Amino acid sequence: MEDLKNLKNKEIINLVKNKKITPADMIDSGICPTCFDKENGNILYGDNADKVIFEDDNFLCFLAVNPRANGHTIISTKKHYKDMLETDDETCQEIFLLAKRVMNVLKEVYNSESVYLCTMCDGPMNHFHVQLIPRYSFEKRGSKNFVKPRLEYAEDKEKIELLRKKLSL
Repeated sequence: MEDLKNLKNKEIINLVKNKKITPADMIDSGICPTCFDKENGNILYGDNADKVIFEDDNFLCFLAVNPRANGHTIISTKKHYKDMLETDDETCQEIFLLAKRVMNVLKEVYNSESVYLCTMCDGPMNHFHVQLIPRYSFEKRGSKNFVKPRLEYAEDKEKIELLRKKLSL
């Protein structure tokens, strides 16, 4: 695959539409797929507005499209940072305080035993985000929960509304 950075935006869009490249290809070429998706009408990941449970000026919080557990949630910065090392201290503090708040709500709404937090921004280009993965009493504890097989997203409108209500100020 040639370096995508040498292509025009239109050419990259055509490659995406024709399924010739993946978000991983973009990362390897130094293009942030999250920012590209936002700037190009959700062409990579689709519109996830129905999965958004919280949003403010700095962060977007939504249920994962291919979750590792029911309630698997992503908190993404709106501004581009490659990883946590690039964030300013205020943003870093804000995202982790928000994560703590969301974790408590997820634990309550999904009746989970715990909620794991991880960030794995890796590769030449990524977009800083944290993942919150509920662990249930019937599951073993430990890091293998971070690599559980992905599930098909199952919409639960009641839980989404409850999450939104509990996370609104």
